[in-house]
Order: sequence, then C-alpha cells, then structure tokens
Amino acid sequence: MHFFQKTISLAPKSRGFHLVTDEITSAVASELGQITTGIAHVFIQHTSASLTINENADPTVRQDFETHFNRAVPEDTSLYRHTLEGTDDMTSHIKSSLLGTSVSIPITRGRLNTGTWQGIYLCEHRNRGGSRKVVITLFGS
Repeated sequence: MHFFQKTISLAPKSRGFHLVTDEITSAVASELGQITTGIAHVFIQHTSASLTINENADPTVRQDFETHFNRAVPEDTSLYRHTLEGTDDMTSHIKSSLLGTSVSIPITRGRLNTGTWQGIYLCEHRNRGGSRKVVITLFGS
C-alpha cells in the first residue's frame, strides 16, 4: 500500500470557478504514477473557497456557476453580521459550505479516473482571495 501527502499553494485567482486539475496532478505526478488502484483526496485549507468537480470543456459552465451562486447568496451586508472583511466575507463562507472543502477521485493505472468531461474546480468566492493551500493525499496499491 502506498500513502503520499503533499501540500501545494495554488496561485491567486480572480473570483470565480477555475479548473485546477492540471496544477493538482502535476504536483503529484510521480507519486500518482506509482498507484495502480486507489483514491486521491484533495482538501482546501480555507473557509472562503471550495472545491468541486464538474464540466472541464466549456468555460461558460464556470461562468454560469458564478452567476448562480451570486444570485443564491447575494452580497447584501444587511443580511449578515459577519462582514468584517467586506461584502464578500460571509457570502464566501456560505458558498464554501454549500460546495465543500474536498473532493475524492478514484485512481486507476496511475491517473485520476475522472469522466471524459470532468475537471477539478477551485471555487474562489472572495474578490481578492490570495493563494490557496491544498492538501493532496494519495493512497492505494
């Protein structure tokens, strides 16, 4: 059984939904190649950004996600008490909780076994979120 864990920093991204599959897989490429069957667990160490898996081909999907979440969780400070860091403060925490802080992906023959049109998204909910730390844990045989 193989176990690997690595923490990486993703470069700051603008608010929105960003494909980060390549950044994640390249960070653990040699370790990933040692696993025939297993699981990759990817966890973001932040409360105002999240991870999800979805469409990796058409960028309008990512734009529509941003539009939907902004409508579902409006930046209206009169609705929230936790606004110390700006209008996007509490809304970012809510969006992060709705989407989640981690994804798990099967590993098959040294590669992430995602569907044809699937990719890992970094969901940046802050207007200026900065770099994001992600813990990647691989285990399998």
